[in-house]
Amino acid sequence: MTLQEILSHIEGRQTEWDFSHYGWTRLERPLSFSIYQDWLKKGMQGDMSYLKDHAPVKEDATRKWPRAKSAFVFAQAYYPHPERSSHLPLTQARTSLYSQGADYHHWFKEKMERVSAELRSFFQGHEFLPLTDSSPVLERDLAYRAGLGWIGKNTCLIHPKKGSLFFIGEIYSSLDFSESTATRIPDFCGNCTRCLDICPTGALTAPRELDARKCISYLTIESRGIAEESIRNKIGDWFFGCDLCQTICPWNQKTFKNQLVTDLNLQLTPDAEKNLEEDLRYILTASGKQLTRDFAATSLSRSGSFGLKRNALVVIGNRQMRSLKLEVQALLEHKKLGELAHWTLSCLERPKVLTS
Repeated sequence: MTLQEILSHIEGRQTEWDFSHYGWTRLERPLSFSIYQDWLKKGMQGDMSYLKDHAPVKEDATRKWPRAKSAFVFAQAYYPHPERSSHLPLTQARTSLYSQGADYHHWFKEKMERVSAELRSFFQGHEFLPLTDSSPVLERDLAYRAGLGWIGKNTCLIHPKKGSLFFIGEIYSSLDFSESTATRIPDFCGNCTRCLDICPTGALTAPRELDARKCISYLTIESRGIAEESIRNKIGDWFFGCDLCQTICPWNQKTFKNQLVTDLNLQLTPDAEKNLEEDLRYILTASGKQLTRDFAATSLSRSGSFGLKRNALVVIGNRQMRSLKLEVQALLEHKKLGELAHWTLSCLERPKVLTS
């Protein structure tokens, strides 16, 4: 079976597998690896030390997978969320679009495992290894080389007809076809800087350069610390993640036809505000074990119980949710959250300000 026959077979299963788009490329040294090294040297990865630890494998996959020669690359749209759950413990807290359903590390990888099994049936003796972003792969570089999009100024992979609201997954393969790699999609960002302009914290320090230490997604998900006081108010009402540099993108606005929210802070109805209050009260008063259990199947589990409570305190302070003053006061002596609780309480005691 030729490469084109395989890609045609995948296309024939497109409706069943529900991938947004896909491609194939040889495994070579990533085009952006030198840029990645410079980014690490600047310390812009923050506390994510594993990104530096995994760099050798990202440069050369055969250091971990000796038979890997090529990759099938798949994009899976997450808006609307394909695995949206009615059992999520939050109803109103503002979370990134990708997190509003079951944890993609499970169902997305399971889907690619089914594809891998089918490929193994065609090619006896060859290896097919499904991966997601939890594996040491520079996946946007790989996806660009496979023709799935270009790297936008917001550092996300963008497709002119699909936007950027999709996961990227790979199936590493021992196949080595003679065909050339896919046609790469050119950069269509042009002179647009909307993603850089909207970032509340200035995390996009230059086109295609993200300082994770300032990024709201990093501060509310990956970070195991507490944001510096000077940046807390800029997090706004984001409880988990942030989508602004994507939702403002004209290519997403075109793809999703004005369905995407670009407000720095949400304007909520009284009922929605009440729901948010209940969400955050639950977060602050629940035990660590309860939060671990309730969020186990979701992407929000990544923050851990400490991170969820930390994020709740920041949102309460920024939205000046005085109805939660007692819950905040209960954390004033907390070993890790006490200082932040004092900051939140000080926000509640200030004159009420209008959100924008």
